[in-house]
Amino acid sequence: MDKLYWLDQIKLQDRAKVGDKAFYLSRIMQRGYPVVPGFVIGAEVLQEFLETLNSSESLVADLPHSSLHLDVANWRQLQQVAGRLRQEIITANVPESWVSKILTAARKWESEHLILRPTVMVANTTQPVGNISGLLESVFCPCNPEAIALGLKRAWSQLFRARSLLYWQRSSTNLQQVNLAVLVQPIRDAIASGLLNANTSGWEITATCGLEVAIANGEVLPDVYYIQPETGQLIEQQLGNKILAYRLDNIAAKDDLRSLPPSVLSLENTSLVAYLLEENQQKDYALSTDYLHKIIGLGNQLLTELGNNFDIKWTISQETPTPKLYLTQVSTPQSAIPHLQIIKGLGAARGRVTGTAFVITNSSSKPEQLPQGAILVARTIQPDWLPLLQRVTGIITEQGGLTSHAAILARELGIPAVVSATDVTALIQSGERLHVDGDRGEVSRARENTAAERTPPRWSSGENLELNYSPSSMPSLPADSNSRETFTPRSAFSAPQPIIATQLLLNLSQSSLIAQVQSLPVDGVGLLRSELMMLTILEGQHPNSWLVDGRQAELLELWTDQIMRFARGFAPRPVLYRSLDWRSHELPSFPHQYQSSSQAVLGERGIFSYLLNPTIFELELAALAAVQKAGYSNINLLLPFVRSVEEFSLCRQKVEQAGLTQIPQFQLWIMAEVPSVLFLLPEYVKAGVAGISIGTNDLTQLLLGVDREQEQLAKKFNELHPAVMGAIAQLIEMSKDAGIPCAICGQAPAIYPEIIDRLVQWGITAISVEPEAVERTYQAIARAEQRLILEAARRQLKGG
Repeated sequence: MDKLYWLDQIKLQDRAKVGDKAFYLSRIMQRGYPVVPGFVIGAEVLQEFLETLNSSESLVADLPHSSLHLDVANWRQLQQVAGRLRQEIITANVPESWVSKILTAARKWESEHLILRPTVMVANTTQPVGNISGLLESVFCPCNPEAIALGLKRAWSQLFRARSLLYWQRSSTNLQQVNLAVLVQPIRDAIASGLLNANTSGWEITATCGLEVAIANGEVLPDVYYIQPETGQLIEQQLGNKILAYRLDNIAAKDDLRSLPPSVLSLENTSLVAYLLEENQQKDYALSTDYLHKIIGLGNQLLTELGNNFDIKWTISQETPTPKLYLTQVSTPQSAIPHLQIIKGLGAARGRVTGTAFVITNSSSKPEQLPQGAILVARTIQPDWLPLLQRVTGIITEQGGLTSHAAILARELGIPAVVSATDVTALIQSGERLHVDGDRGEVSRARENTAAERTPPRWSSGENLELNYSPSSMPSLPADSNSRETFTPRSAFSAPQPIIATQLLLNLSQSSLIAQVQSLPVDGVGLLRSELMMLTILEGQHPNSWLVDGRQAELLELWTDQIMRFARGFAPRPVLYRSLDWRSHELPSFPHQYQSSSQAVLGERGIFSYLLNPTIFELELAALAAVQKAGYSNINLLLPFVRSVEEFSLCRQKVEQAGLTQIPQFQLWIMAEVPSVLFLLPEYVKAGVAGISIGTNDLTQLLLGVDREQEQLAKKFNELHPAVMGAIAQLIEMSKDAGIPCAICGQAPAIYPEIIDRLVQWGITAISVEPEAVERTYQAIARAEQRLILEAARRQLKGG
């Protein structure tokens, strides 16, 4: 380690060695803005450290020169490799001369605690690193030799986390291109910390008590202040949910780390203490008026340096005699970097398209119209935009993950989409020519003379596959044996494929897609999303508004027609119609009296809303009954978000009163997405549940306590979490014991096809996916079933 890079001395040529976070802070600091002093341990030091690792394993020995092209689809291998690499780093020794040099520099600050902030730059690219806060986190440590050595190794080891390796490989970034440096700064307790997001439409300041860790971990909902940028006036403020905060542990700073057990030394922050806020602190805003004005003033000064679109992180440090406001991070839009070619995000829907951008910066209001064939660029997309989305050829959003509304709608409609593309509404202007690659999660500017093109997911048909959709020995969805139409299944594949026993179903909502997908090799529709289906006919109004206006008969006719299109299009194959399931705030045009839960994560979800407002549910049942009377017996009902057996029983009574159970083929299912079903399934079966469909999206967020629509918590949304996978396995086993079918209709199988092996092994009845995922899901099911057959044959031979 030849040198340390002090923030107030970093030069342009140092950028690759110090990383973007430290580089931007140094630029701002050198212009006189308040930044905590610090120095950077350059990226070359990590390379030196990796070269000194004395390991017999070739994987570790070649680490400094390895690109680690792992099979990231093999989650078990990924976790094992990541664990071995991190363990090698944590147990290795940092040269004493390095630690001594760092300690000597740090003691100049006379601070008991340090914060080590990972700072990254990707070499050989003009694109700065996007939001990787979920990959590389700050490390806090006491200012002593043992703690510094351990903290440095912990900061470095994060590069080799499983999620980090997955991110870099999926973003087509060679690990050798990733320059990881560490910014070292003194840290003191904070009065408050937070962020300021500035753009032309308005400023948003978020704040919480104590250190920034609570926000970074998603453990609080911060206070929010909306600011008018031209005047600096406070437009609105919202009190968050701040139960806890973090401060520094001064006792740990005095302890000798050599006396602590290995479990504490491994990966835990020994310098932080979480504490509960007093009740009056929870009810108060984190920022006083004075501090709020100081942050606004700092933002106004930064306008001249950063332009109208930027993000900063700030903290109010408890210094003596007067607390002081500091900048801890500065993020500028990617357009500030010249010659930008590619914007990275997450590939949410496959396919590639070239077209003209149409940018919407205010996603809170529904656009009146979208140009035909445009590529929509927005911060986020609301469900009631769906009728407009059928006019676009590509979708790009700043927010949301793979289970967001934008991702789900794009996959169903077959529109190439990229989500979580940081600052994309600031980078792109309406009228620009763009190329969207939904496979790679990339957006690039196309040349002006580039012709419009589209390579959507393949939904074509062939003649090479016979489907097995007739009732089998295991419980399954019933087919309509008396339908007026017959179905000749065909394949979307170019080569003959084996017959599969596990049913493959479709997730749909748009009747306009039926003609395109009805010949896919599927056994029916496993999830007909009624709330999205209805958006195409509700004219932006709540169903109650139709009733108030005396249009009940008209609504019933339209509702019946929509359902009948699916029944007719897929007959004799079964269709599982999920009754209405939307949160009251998901349609901005809902009348005020129906928005009692407008700010709630769950809202009046599922069948609870039917009990509050039975008229709409009864009208929905009347539409289903009308479809049955028209001669279609392949429609079954799936009740969403069922919280209790009592709620289900009340709904079942209404189903019986509507006459739906008079047809023998009719089945009443429930979504298995509220965790209580893990304990109550036998009681549900006794009450009349004929089958369950696992909704992994809601099951995951409720099991893990993560709102998948909230950007700060989305990084913790993990459908592969052991708790989620354990719950799925338990539901499948309980269904087999009860003799009922068990399907899965969430996004997990489509996003993570590797879990299909386990689903088939556990005995899942059916897997339901969007049309674009049919081919790869079919092949994954076939491979899983073939492996089970082979294993059984080997056991039989061995036993014989």
